[in-house]
Amino acid sequence: MSRPAIDLDYLTGRLARLLNMPSPTGYTDEAVWELCRELGRLGLDYELTRRGAIRARLPGKEPKPARAIVAHVDTLGAQVRAVKDNGRLELVPIGHWSSRFAEGARCTIFCEGQPLRGTILPLKASGHTFNDEVDSQPVNWRQVELRIDAVTHGRDDTLALGVDVGDIVAIDAQPEFMDSGFIVSRHLDDKAGVATMLAAMECMVREGRTPTVDTWWLFTIAEEVGLGASSVLIPDVAAMVTVDNGTTAPGQNSSEFGVTIAMADQTGPFDWHLSRKLVQLARDHEIPHQKDVFRYYRSDSASALEAGADIRTALVTFGIDASHGYERIHDSALVDLARLLIAYAESDVEIERDARPLGGVKGFTHQPVDDGGQ
Repeated sequence: MSRPAIDLDYLTGRLARLLNMPSPTGYTDEAVWELCRELGRLGLDYELTRRGAIRARLPGKEPKPARAIVAHVDTLGAQVRAVKDNGRLELVPIGHWSSRFAEGARCTIFCEGQPLRGTILPLKASGHTFNDEVDSQPVNWRQVELRIDAVTHGRDDTLALGVDVGDIVAIDAQPEFMDSGFIVSRHLDDKAGVATMLAAMECMVREGRTPTVDTWWLFTIAEEVGLGASSVLIPDVAAMVTVDNGTTAPGQNSSEFGVTIAMADQTGPFDWHLSRKLVQLARDHEIPHQKDVFRYYRSDSASALEAGADIRTALVTFGIDASHGYERIHDSALVDLARLLIAYAESDVEIERDARPLGGVKGFTHQPVDDGGQ
């Protein structure tokens, strides 16, 4: 078919709505409702797990071997570890991120009373008081506290507000969409991936595109704590492509432009055949791309495999500068990634044997092992 026309305004509009909707792991219900409303508007059938992971089906020309594309809607956040004697809150992180990037963050505490606003500050927050000690203070979560924007002179006052141990703290995204195409925000990991998937689905519905086989579009709710796609797959799925951020930083081959196709992460190599198929699709469709290996990174792919799913997995990413910190992406990479997802959904099935979970050796894959005459 013709080159898909990705609606960038739709993509960035969906992303803006998601970024302005708090959804740290454990507090994702409203983001799930938002996604379900949009899937319904697109006319797609979907269903939810008990806790709120979503799977939507775009019917293919054949049912098997079904494919899945997945991104996670949950984000980093924090949780109240203790109410301190001074009325402020000690925190622990939700997900893996440094307190260095929490310092100065505006946030919301979801407690038994009405949600409360506040700021995460280092313990030594005043240069007028602590002078050079502000610069020598260690960096860890015991060195920050949450100052609540309410009248509280001590622990009892804070408890009276309804705040207590275990309350969820959502960090403001503070998104900024630049005329240059850059998007600067917290939580682009992985709400940009979710918005990209929605844009790919919207394009396929609008242009009447039919996947080769049934394609399941999955949205998970606990990837940041390692659970991810552990309980949302169906048995018919033979291959899953994860959409997440690429770690654009010194020493990496990722870029804020084009699609970065990950060949491995800290859990090991991704599926040899599926990863190379995605690279070839990017070449065939003239989609800018590069490969990378991520050393301190895992994704929905890992959680699915660790849960026992016998599927091929791969990871395609949009490059994020300062991932899990003060993040930045470029909207052109999201468009390129949406195009690749559509190319994958429309691509031929090369491994027919994958339609069955078990079988004989007939139809099993080969990998080159000779020296090519060298």
